[in-house]
Amino acid sequence: MTEPHEVGAALRASLPHALLDTLRDHLTTTYGATSVRLFLTDYGGTVLNPLDSPGYGERSLPIGGSAEGRALGSQERREQQAPRGEAIDHHLPVTVRGDRIGVLTVRLPADRSAPVVLDELRQVAGQLGHEILVAERDTDVYQRARRVSRLTVAAEMQWQLLPARACSAAQYAVGAQLEPAYAVHGDNFDWASDADELTLTVTNGMGQGVEASLLTHLAVSALRNARRAGISLADQAALADQAVWDHYRGASHVSTLLVRVELATGRTEIVDAGSPQMWRLRGKSVERIDLDRQLPLGMFEESHYAAESLVLEPGDRLLFVSDGVYEAPSPRGGQYAERALARALHATRLLPAAMVPGALLRDVAEYRDAETLDDALVLCCDWFGNDLR
Repeated sequence: MTEPHEVGAALRASLPHALLDTLRDHLTTTYGATSVRLFLTDYGGTVLNPLDSPGYGERSLPIGGSAEGRALGSQERREQQAPRGEAIDHHLPVTVRGDRIGVLTVRLPADRSAPVVLDELRQVAGQLGHEILVAERDTDVYQRARRVSRLTVAAEMQWQLLPARACSAAQYAVGAQLEPAYAVHGDNFDWASDADELTLTVTNGMGQGVEASLLTHLAVSALRNARRAGISLADQAALADQAVWDHYRGASHVSTLLVRVELATGRTEIVDAGSPQMWRLRGKSVERIDLDRQLPLGMFEESHYAAESLVLEPGDRLLFVSDGVYEAPSPRGGQYAERALARALHATRLLPAAMVPGALLRDVAEYRDAETLDDALVLCCDWFGNDLR
């Protein structure tokens, strides 16, 4: 029987757009698979789109209410009896470092569905996820399959600027989501980690459409440039502030929250430069972290920034939200932060960090009594510390 590393070698040698065809050939020959399908999560995080779908939105599967969606949510293999005969569909989550890319569905004869085979298929699904991320540099096939409708130009710019929608390590798990997914404007999130620290950034740029995306693109690029220079968090904010000022001369600015967590200790530095808010769920207690609110990036020339400190405890859940979330109004009166945010944090406390942003944004939409949201962003970070999960 072919070892998973041989399938991995074949995927690495495949043409970027042909990963599924290559995998299908190998699984058919090696395991007797009669069907191999790949479903990718859409930008809104609500449906799974088949890679081989001929058009937008055709035969999409809901993440809530389908066997494939349950595999994605639980991050565990799910079995389902095939419609005809005795074959079994095995739904395997395709996930890379916490980023839930989609689900691989492999149909096998019942007598070929041995535990050793299923364990090998799980490894193959992981290899496929890594190869998709590499292949996306050279083909549009996978990004095209993630869409149920056309993105606006502003949304295209924003999604290309973003990291993955989730990531995880031994000490933490992070997930984030933007809404409306297909027409986002100035909200953005970013993160980076190394052996010593995790850096999180939440931005909220002025304006709408392409102009807002251009402003955010400049600010995020400047922040990344400063971060990669290895300078302090306060200096990162100052350099990005100068970059925005140099271009816009104060006519536009970007509200930003910068967070850096020391992985060994949980010691956290924060620079609050504007409107994004930070909330913490610790045990049964939900509180907004009150910070020294400083000037948004680019508002004035040569602004100076100072970092504040706090220490995370294992089990803490941090939530970062833009004003489109905490200021969301209800037809019955009151803003979301005042009436519903704490309740929603309690209600979603058992969900993994990757699933919290979508659940919270759906709750905000229900609170607003609207099908779609204004520009809104949620980032969730679970801190495990060095304790075992």
